[in-house]
Amino acid sequence: MTPLAALRRGLAELGLPLAEAAQEKLIAYLGLLAKWNKTYNLTAIRDPMQMISHHLLDSLTVLPHLPAGALADVGSGGGLPGIPLAIAEPARRITLNDANHKKAAFLQQAVIELQLANAEVHTGRVEAWRPSELFVCVVTRGFTELAQFIASCRHLVREDGVLAAMKGVYPREELERIPEGADCHDVRRLQVPLLAAERHLVLCRCAS
Repeated sequence: MTPLAALRRGLAELGLPLAEAAQEKLIAYLGLLAKWNKTYNLTAIRDPMQMISHHLLDSLTVLPHLPAGALADVGSGGGLPGIPLAIAEPARRITLNDANHKKAAFLQQAVIELQLANAEVHTGRVEAWRPSELFVCVVTRGFTELAQFIASCRHLVREDGVLAAMKGVYPREELERIPEGADCHDVRRLQVPLLAAERHLVLCRCAS
């Protein structure tokens, strides 16, 4: 099976009908990731088929669970999940954030080369970030543990907004340490196509 065929199979399992141009753009993104990875160490996964399941499908699986509206991907690193989400939803405004300047340079290049008109890059630590408009959703994949994620990013979301943390196994211990004023009881188990591993999405809402 080719990477494109695997992607199409995964999208069919997710019930996510993406145009052929978007599918090709997702594959082109993996090409960029592999190219820059040689210098910038963006991902430990180098096998193209694993990149389909562990990166693209893993990112796209969260899509139905995120509220509509402006989204920030914090600690984006190689652009996950933000770039696949930006490709899948070209009408959604997405900001990719990373404090590492080399990773941010890759993100900026990816936005240009993939012609993602709906995406922009913010370089810097989230704690010091004061966006002109707050986000409906702030998502992260492996940025830090829940309590730190909430403490660092709760000022970035609107009052009715959501902090969304992508996790592997059910994060029981992390949930026990969430700070006061945060409600993280909405934990959803995800089934990622072509990936035999546990995945969860923790949706947190914070009192103002």
